[in-house]
Amino acid sequence: MQLTNNFSLKELTVSDTATRLGLDNTPNETVILNLKALAENILQPVREHYGKSVKVNSGYRAPEVNAAVGGSKTSDHCKGQAADIEITGIANGDLAKYIAENFKFTQVILEFYTQGIPDSGWVHVSYDKNDLKCQTLTAVKKDGKTVYLPGLQA
Repeated sequence: MQLTNNFSLKELTVSDTATRLGLDNTPNETVILNLKALAENILQPVREHYGKSVKVNSGYRAPEVNAAVGGSKTSDHCKGQAADIEITGIANGDLAKYIAENFKFTQVILEFYTQGIPDSGWVHVSYDKNDLKCQTLTAVKKDGKTVYLPGLQA
């Protein structure tokens, strides 16, 4: 099932963790609608802007899959409202800034990015049409724990 010209439902629900552990990662109708909204409002326009494929590292995660990868119990991934993305040849810091400056979104988190290493980390973007708070954060490790800093620190 195609969600947009360049994004399929399969692409946004595939999970190596689910496959490895034998977990069901099949979305329900509400999740599919949320994935479609994310693809239409963020992912497809980003792809069109850059003219390059957007690699989805993680999209929808069923609660069991989310727990297996150590995700937050309140993760937007479990609702089909988030994706972790990268674009080959585009610094993740630049990608996060582009999304933050050009779209309405719920959250953009620049995760584990290291300045000077363009392909380090990834960009988490979430879209909930009822909560377009446009929050930007940067995730870093401090003393072995993930800490979220305000803004995009790239």
